[in-house]
Amino acid sequence: MNAYVKTNTFYISIWIWLILGVESYSGWSNHVLTIYPGGSVTIPCHYDKKYTQQKKSWYSEIDKTYTYTNTTEQNLSVIDHPDQSLFTVTMRNLQNKHTGNYYCVVETGEQPPINITYELYLKIQSTPDVSLMSSSVSGHEGGDISVQCLYSSGYQNKVKRWCRYKDQRCYTVGRTDTSQNPSVQISDDDGGRSFTVLMTGLRRTDSGWYFCSVGDAMNPVLITVQRDDENKSMCKQPYIEKSVH
Repeated sequence: MNAYVKTNTFYISIWIWLILGVESYSGWSNHVLTIYPGGSVTIPCHYDKKYTQQKKSWYSEIDKTYTYTNTTEQNLSVIDHPDQSLFTVTMRNLQNKHTGNYYCVVETGEQPPINITYELYLKIQSTPDVSLMSSSVSGHEGGDISVQCLYSSGYQNKVKRWCRYKDQRCYTVGRTDTSQNPSVQISDDDGGRSFTVLMTGLRRTDSGWYFCSVGDAMNPVLITVQRDDENKSMCKQPYIEKSVH
């Protein structure tokens, strides 16, 4: 499995580089996700629409096991969302024993028979390298949202990025890419060990999974953009956003 994964990862990285040009970076498939002991996380695994009917799974290199989609256990859920061309992996009550490599896997029914769509190294530690004030943020069409990404002192001089899982496009602090997306602005809070992502002029198509990245460390966040009529109906009820610890 190890040799096969490394080979596929190499080709995936090259393909991403060719597609994205200056927006890509070689660390895409070498992310480290750090979580508090006892914490939980949801990870999106995107796949090509042509694999909607194919088997998908979450592979753990720790115990060499595949957990297939639509499996729900006490501390692990793997749920397919074919209408979104992704499946989500939710891991709960994470402990030191869960530290290791994991992979999103699609059985293609072709050659090669297995497609590694995403890989990461999960690490459990008391002070995460990158964390979020909230793992889910919502806004409405035409409005704006703000996401604060926290990072540890050792990452202060690392490159900060805001990336979208679906099209693997990233934006960096100090860069305004108006030719592709004028709604994304990123500012590093000097000395504050955090950077802020501001998305303005939101569209429904901005909904989806993103992640904050500092160096090779990252943390995922779900952005939901509601229609104006949905937002008005929700305004009738109080909304409380929970922080992630």
